[in-house]
Amino acid sequence: MSSIFSRFMNDESGATAIEYGLIAALISVALITGATALGNALDNKFDDLATTLNAT
Repeated sequence: MSSIFSRFMNDESGATAIEYGLIAALISVALITGATALGNALDNKFDDLATTLNAT
């Protein structure tokens, strides 16, 4: 019984999976933030272009 408990305490595979999950979540948040900022910048640029074309 003690050897089973000892192996369970030394097993770190679950911790590694959690760490990989946290890294993937952080990367996803960074990508979503970047895509949103890029989308807003493109939207503003196209609005400026449309305003310029409508003025002429």
